[in-house]
Amino acid sequence: MTDVQWDTLKAVINGETVKPRPVGFIIDSPWLPNWYGVNILDYYTNDEIWLDANFKAIETFPDVMFLPGFWSEYGMCTEPSAYGARSNFPLNDFPHAHKVIASTDDILSLPQPNPAIDGMLPFILNRLKLAQQKIEAKGQRIRFAVARGPLNIASFLMGTSEFLMAMMLEPDKTHALMKNITRFLKDWIDLQRSTFPSIDGILLLDDIIGFIGEPEFRTFGLPYFQELYSADVSVKFLHNDAPCKVSAPILPEMGVNLFNMGFDVTLAELKEMTGNKITLLGNIPPRDVLAGGSPEDVQKAAGQLIDSLPETSRVIFSCGGGMPPQVPTENIHVFTQAVQSHP
Repeated sequence: MTDVQWDTLKAVINGETVKPRPVGFIIDSPWLPNWYGVNILDYYTNDEIWLDANFKAIETFPDVMFLPGFWSEYGMCTEPSAYGARSNFPLNDFPHAHKVIASTDDILSLPQPNPAIDGMLPFILNRLKLAQQKIEAKGQRIRFAVARGPLNIASFLMGTSEFLMAMMLEPDKTHALMKNITRFLKDWIDLQRSTFPSIDGILLLDDIIGFIGEPEFRTFGLPYFQELYSADVSVKFLHNDAPCKVSAPILPEMGVNLFNMGFDVTLAELKEMTGNKITLLGNIPPRDVLAGGSPEDVQKAAGQLIDSLPETSRVIFSCGGGMPPQVPTENIHVFTQAVQSHP
């Protein structure tokens, strides 16, 4: 993100009225490689292709804030790799990390990863180091420390069903797992921040929040998210595009000030649930409208989204969730123009 975009983002989070209306998207490997014209494996394994794809995005859509911006990642295998997870990388499909915890007894012997040397994390960080000079030459900065959230990582290490069952049946071991992962994430976030002083934001992505009730979230999620979001940064960003009616009212308590949701709840409802204390990034339907709709569909959805809001403070207009696969260039241009020109 440029300095101007970063200042705009902070202004929106602070409740200031920004004109033209801001537009932003989370972009990563589900969309960017194929949009750029390469397969996903090439995007992961060739630093030049990764960098050029990101440059093409910011140059094609100069009026859009891309979050986190120059995201160095290996999909859902990123953090589990530090725990030794075996990973599959198809040529042009999403990678998959395999479980490392066969039973809850394994939790107590789980290693405490060192993000400086373990898994694919050193490659992620070094890619950014090698690209930093070129990124900054374009007027961009590395702004975010990025990680999957602790519940999300636990579900990959154990399996989602197994992790949810452990919450109910073996709470002590579940807390041990959450403490291990949270220590790891704090180290990983701190390493990113110390490597790039321009970082002033944290992005955590965790859809498992949407699969548990409020008592379970307050017990096994909230204290660990609070610990992670206690970092001294300006932007505390959460992505959860699973159901969020249970967790949305708790976002201020978590320490979140920017939230990307799905599209099952309207922005107007979320403003009410959060007391208009949280900046919302969303939320036209990503697949059926932004990716699969006609330009006219996208324009109509953008107008309806704006009209549904009593006022548009603390809103960055986007789709519900991250940018999905196969979104065409034209639809992004139409959405941006519609948001910025709508009465």
